[in-house]
Amino acid sequence: MSIATPALDILRDTLPDELKDIRLNLASVLAGENLVPSQSLGIALAAAHFLRCRSLVVAMESDIHTSQGTAAAAVISDAVAAAGLMAMNTVYYRFRHMIRKESYDARSPRLRMSRMIQPTTTKLDFELMSLACAALAGCELCIQNHEKSLLHLGASEDACHDAVRIAAVVSAAACGLSD
Repeated sequence: MSIATPALDILRDTLPDELKDIRLNLASVLAGENLVPSQSLGIALAAAHFLRCRSLVVAMESDIHTSQGTAAAAVISDAVAAAGLMAMNTVYYRFRHMIRKESYDARSPRLRMSRMIQPTTTKLDFELMSLACAALAGCELCIQNHEKSLLHLGASEDACHDAVRIAAVVSAAACGLSD
């Protein structure tokens, strides 16, 4: 399946020749077999927001508006929310995991995360976006929890794998763009 991404295509073509592999990967990774276009685009947008790569955010939002019609606002809203919540959660939970003290584990985080329970798209789509951001942050506990949640919601390991592949390629593209 192919996803039309004209704005991303223009941006992708600005990557230097040294990143030819990334240009090719960026073109192909969004057209996976295990995700629908709105999921692939939402994951890519969440990753771009998480990485604070403005040029990728602008291109992805343009392509989402073009391809998703009335669903665009929900996809964009959840991508922004997932990136923001995961920016908070990956710092907090990575600390708790790395410090390895029961005294911290016994404390309530007291951090609001209600958007994770009531996304504007679906719980599964929001979890895919969250998994991608967790992978970007390298938070082991977050990665494990979001993957477990996705499997519980009926997602396949292939879909989880695709979400992380998208995040990885968006991360590589961000390295080659001058924002």
